[in-house]
Amino acid sequence: MATPEFIRDLRSSVGHQLLWLPGVSAVVFDDDGRVLLGKRVDTGGWSVIGGIPEPGEQPAETAVREVYEETAVRVVPERVVLVETMPPTRYPNGDVCQFMDVTLRCRAIGGEAEVNDDESLEVGWFDLDALPALEDYALIRIKRALEAGPTWFRGMSEADA
Repeated sequence: MATPEFIRDLRSSVGHQLLWLPGVSAVVFDDDGRVLLGKRVDTGGWSVIGGIPEPGEQPAETAVREVYEETAVRVVPERVVLVETMPPTRYPNGDVCQFMDVTLRCRAIGGEAEVNDDESLEVGWFDLDALPALEDYALIRIKRALEAGPTWFRGMSEADA
């Protein structure tokens, strides 16, 4: 994931210490029920599309921007699927971040899936019964996006929700 300018500016003051940051994930489906995935440059693994909002940017705007920037696909956000605090991540350069992720279910409305920036090695549409290897967090986001239920909050039991 390319580091936004405002985070590079923060890092010049705070060094590698933990930054608490917002994140947005987009689970994008096409009219055939396939899900859009990107093979990430930083990990080499497949995942749902996501990124960091610019200061003042709404989560839905971030989803639309990130999906287009990374895949050239135009989307419309449909609903909030999941809100979750991720575990801290330490990057190879020593930076530590922890993300509060808002996952949105999105519907593709145009464009052809292609690598559209330097954050992805490959992008493509996948049938749900033919997904590549994915980290658990990506599988959970896809599963929750397929459910018709309300927004899912990690740590809340069905009785608490």
